[in-house]
Amino acid sequence: MFAPAAETKIVQAAEAEIDAAQRPEDVASPWVWSAELPQTLNVGARSYFVTATAWAFIVLAALACASALVQNATVASVVPGLRPIGEAARLPLLTGLLVGYLPWVMGAGLLLSGATLASAIGLLLRLDWARRTFIGLLIVAIVANLLALWLQQEVVQAVVSTTLSLAPIPTEVLGVFGGFVTAARVMAVVVTVGACLFLGWIIRGLMSPSVRQEFA
Repeated sequence: MFAPAAETKIVQAAEAEIDAAQRPEDVASPWVWSAELPQTLNVGARSYFVTATAWAFIVLAALACASALVQNATVASVVPGLRPIGEAARLPLLTGLLVGYLPWVMGAGLLLSGATLASAIGLLLRLDWARRTFIGLLIVAIVANLLALWLQQEVVQAVVSTTLSLAPIPTEVLGVFGGFVTAARVMAVVVTVGACLFLGWIIRGLMSPSVRQEFA
């Protein structure tokens, strides 16, 4: 008398297994639900690297702006009595361009200092446009440092040539003078390369994924 009931249970269990096999999404749904859980990302957390970089360049850019204002005022008062374009023809290439267009160079320096100050403040506030602008200004600074190294070498060469032509130096002193000049050139190269590498390190840090999340 219990056989029909047992057969009914067996049939129901088989139908349940068939339904489960025909609907695999019901079985996999817990795994899908767990895979679709929201992920917690560390977005907006402020790092000491960005904060320290921003404050350092805010101070440096403010000092550079003040210095550039004084330099522009000095150039504006001196340039009317000079003829830089004519004098530049007798100077080396980069030095002649610098002297010939000195007011423009000073104005560009003031503009870059102001842009650096604005972008550094934006960097402190975690504005993405400021981060991108700051990286571009650092690249400009690297190029300017390399040009300044070239300018330094030209100036040293001009000073050495003028000194040797105007005042004959004894042989005993000439060796010491040459060693001093060589040491000055090597020091200029070391300082410039070190500054460029430091700026490149800052650029790499500002382009890292963890820093970019702060500006998301």
